[in-house]
Amino acid sequence: MATDNGTDQGDHGTGSGAGHGTARKSDHGPDLRVLRQSDWDEWYDSLIRAFGGVPEALGERELWNALKETDRSIGAWDGDACVGTAGAFSFRLTVPGGASVPAAGVTMVGVAATHRRRGVLRSMMRRQLDDVREWGWPLAVLTASEPAIYGRFGYAAATYGVNVEVDTARVQLSVPAGTDDVRLRYAAPADVLDACEAVYARRVPVRPGMLARRPGWERTGVVDPESRRQGASPLQCVVAERGGEVVGYARFRIKPEWDTAGPKSEVLLQDTEALDAAAHAALWRFLFEIDLTSTLSAQGRPLDEPWMSMVSDIRRCGLRVRDSLYVRLVDVGAALEARTYQAPVDVVFEVEDDFCPWNAGRWRLVGDAKGASCGRTTDPADLALSVRELGAAYLGGVSLASLAAAGRGRELRRGALTEATVAFGSPVAPWLPHGF
Repeated sequence: MATDNGTDQGDHGTGSGAGHGTARKSDHGPDLRVLRQSDWDEWYDSLIRAFGGVPEALGERELWNALKETDRSIGAWDGDACVGTAGAFSFRLTVPGGASVPAAGVTMVGVAATHRRRGVLRSMMRRQLDDVREWGWPLAVLTASEPAIYGRFGYAAATYGVNVEVDTARVQLSVPAGTDDVRLRYAAPADVLDACEAVYARRVPVRPGMLARRPGWERTGVVDPESRRQGASPLQCVVAERGGEVVGYARFRIKPEWDTAGPKSEVLLQDTEALDAAAHAALWRFLFEIDLTSTLSAQGRPLDEPWMSMVSDIRRCGLRVRDSLYVRLVDVGAALEARTYQAPVDVVFEVEDDFCPWNAGRWRLVGDAKGASCGRTTDPADLALSVRELGAAYLGGVSLASLAAAGRGRELRRGALTEATVAFGSPVAPWLPHGF
């Protein structure tokens, strides 16, 4: 997870950060040092307290302990007390064109309430981005509990998700040919975990913003503490099969409810993936038609998910859009070279980046659907913008033209804004499939 008041939580990985075991004195007091395994319990307790102090279930805590990347995590220490936490996972992020690019998944960021307004968060963000650059990763990403926090460090919302609350008593689906050829069956979530993860892995290259999961991460999808259930059932799973092959899955809970008129239970969808249109339709039709239910709720679904084009009444689907993944270009040149562009582009950016000044200056991007190059130049600038605008537009879900219309960017060569806006787009909406 990630926060904005100096409190962030997320997912973990492995790696070796610079300065392992050393402490660096901050100008504001607390010492920063790479996390040691022996300090993890105190470090994690400090994080939990920053998020309100409600303990996690034992299984959740053990999972994060197993997934954490100690060498990529730092703590701020005031004497013997941990007063700040920040971690990073070793992710690979799908970008337009399908490449899987190294990205630091910033996570578990928290500052003790006793040490607010002392520059602790800023010092951790400074250290972390310096480390990410040293690791040679072009991107850092996070999810923000409070969006106002991370803009000052160069992060910007690059993907959005839609929360839905479908009135399934009134909304029907029109499904494509082949849907009835898909077989659905219940399975214990843990029993089909490998098959579901294989489906997920095949989906990762298709949509920008998706994360290639390292071994062990698949377990996050089946952790099922009672605290997550919101009064609903334990986690259930249905798999979609064709010809004996698993081609999709849905994991969900049922929240029973009755009134004097009868049952009106709710389906709480946790996650679902499918390899083709028929499997997708079969799973969503199943979720719409579960007996004794009248509502289907889900959070953070893709903005262009196919089922939205199958419904009889989109107004009764309760759509609400929310920001999701925040992107920070740590190395502008490497990041822009890593993706492709849906139309030819040759444009010079004048980039402003106060927090990572190595990015500031002019960069010439030349690219198309086959690849790109991006390097320093002394040519006249075509567009002037900050690294935040580049981060927002990077995955193709936010328009450079819309940012410029909001005063976040200036066109210096006539036509350059349209050229870049079209080139940066994506044929499918970028999407973050889960938090970290």
